[in-house]
Amino acid sequence: MLSKKTQYALQALSYLVEKDSDEPILIAEIAEAKNIPLKFLETILLELRKAGFLESKKGKHGGYFFATPPSKIKLSAIFRVIEGPIALLPCVSLNFYEKCADCNEKKCGINKVMIEVRDNTLAILDKRTVADLNYKKGLKL
Repeated sequence: MLSKKTQYALQALSYLVEKDSDEPILIAEIAEAKNIPLKFLETILLELRKAGFLESKKGKHGGYFFATPPSKIKLSAIFRVIEGPIALLPCVSLNFYEKCADCNEKKCGINKVMIEVRDNTLAILDKRTVADLNYKKGLKL
């Protein structure tokens, strides 16, 4: 299940995509439009800025805007920044691997199934970009 933080990050990014503006968008505007608590959104957008996906401008006409075109930002990259591992178990994670203390991975059926889940989830998230969050343009499946 996605955390509220990841849901809010995706909602904020979708708002920025839908606005399709060269001008920075105020945090307060995003928070109000998507019903996201302002302080929580500030933290999320700061993380996305530190990761290089967004830029910000201070001042009267300040706000957030994309540092990279949305069509170049894979959803898998957003998930990893906000959520952490894409894998459901640490023993199948590609970037956050940890061996399970009580498991023999070579004989574990759960491990094998979770590798398949990870691979299929990753294939979808690697194929989709932030630009795909624009509901107005429609997603081609």
